Amino acid sequence: MTVRAVHVRAWWPFWRHYLEMLAAMVVGMVVLGAAVRAGLALAGLELPARPEVVALEMAVDMSAGMIVWMRYRGHGWAATLEMAGVMIVSALALFPLLWMGVISGDALLLLEHVLMLPLMLLVMLRRRDEYGGPSRV
Repeated sequence: MTVRAVHVRAWWPFWRHYLEMLAAMVVGMVVLGAAVRAGLALAGLELPARPEVVALEMAVDMSAGMIVWMRYRGHGWAATLEMAGVMIVSALALFPLLWMGVISGDALLLLEHVLMLPLMLLVMLRRRDEYGGPSRV
């Protein structure tokens, strides 16, 4: 086996976990988001149309999907909550820009997703052994 093949094989579990987290986030966002809206509609309620509320609801939905999948895959609570925290922090960090008029509500939602992806990678690199990447040298 070539050195390159060994390197790729060593990193595959890490990248597989990242892709699994993206899938879990999408499932959480779609399934839980629909359930929340349906439940509110049955109660005659709806989410306020504020961008902050929408961004936080989306972050919580994605976090829920991620938490379920990470726990199913055997990750500890510390790593699981740290990864879920990235979802919330990504939204909260952008609120001041929204409030100052630097970004719009639509931009908030887009930037929330753009910001969370590299933050997830940073968290995963910090706990490389937990996520299956090669050990630090």
